[in-house]
Amino acid sequence: MPWLIVLRGTPLSGKVSVIALDGPVASGKSVVGRELARRLAFRYLDTGVMYRAITWLALRCGTSLADEESLGNLANRHPIRLSGTESNQVWVGEHQLGPELRDARVERQVSLVSRMPQVRRVLVQQQRTLAKEGNIVMVGRDIGTVVLPNADVKVYLSASPEARAHRRLKDLVDQGQDVDFQQVLGETIQRDDMDSNRADSPLRPAEDALTLDTGELTIDQVVEQILAQVHRC
Repeated sequence: MPWLIVLRGTPLSGKVSVIALDGPVASGKSVVGRELARRLAFRYLDTGVMYRAITWLALRCGTSLADEESLGNLANRHPIRLSGTESNQVWVGEHQLGPELRDARVERQVSLVSRMPQVRRVLVQQQRTLAKEGNIVMVGRDIGTVVLPNADVKVYLSASPEARAHRRLKDLVDQGQDVDFQQVLGETIQRDDMDSNRADSPLRPAEDALTLDTGELTIDQVVEQILAQVHRC
């Protein structure tokens, strides 16, 4: 999945330049964020891919996922780089990543890596640097609360664990993985628990965020509600 995309659309005339979009796994953040960015002619940044890239590198290098200092050093030594005409090619170290970012091992371990404060400090600084240029939709789990607390618009997407597990199951089956619903539901609940209860930057909506339950909404309906919020600013 592309990490940073520059999209063409109908430019926004107004005060909004930075939009923070947060939510748990399979809440619809990525697809909504991309469509929102397209309509606004904003850049789109999926911060979760940054943590996946470091997780992949740690697994490749044999770095213990319990060793916070080593993981932080790994992230610091190997800043994530972009290339391609739309900045949609992700590089970490000398490795260009694609399907590896959705590997089952990375999927299972990324929460362990993303909860490490030393890793988060390195990647958050990179995210803030990218946001300084403005006109961006940034997607993650702590964007409105930690990374960009002064974002012009903050949105938090959610849905029941069951609804999100059904979405995740479809994605995994489409990728050719052999999984069942109960397995995916269990992993979804476990991921929620880890993300919500980590000591550093836990998953939660910002106090001033627009909160939307996406369980019964289409992508277009979610995007339209966010656009209405944007145009009210």
